[in-house]
Amino acid sequence: MNRRQLALSTALIVLLAMDVYAISLYGYIGFFRMALANFAGVTAFLDLAIALILIIAWMGDDARERNVTAIPYIVLTLALGSVGPLLYLIRRFGGRTERADAVAAQPLGT
Repeated sequence: MNRRQLALSTALIVLLAMDVYAISLYGYIGFFRMALANFAGVTAFLDLAIALILIIAWMGDDARERNVTAIPYIVLTLALGSVGPLLYLIRRFGGRTERADAVAAQPLGT
């Protein structure tokens, strides 16, 4: 596991622990009720939704370039928010990709 994966894994563990705690306190529906209880929460929720839509678009494009599927990560993003992109990035930084192999195979000076 490289440093990027370690940092992303740490962020994922912290996020999941906070999600589990919040859902145990309020339930899944109660979590959204609390998040949308006032205008500041609605604004933060809308900002998060826009950011996740942009990330989903990027994941789809990146996955196509790498000849992998982003569908499981998109589903996780829709269900659990940032969990999907974090897992996608952990996998993405896990090893050499076809694109990196193609770049490495090119002769120098081309």
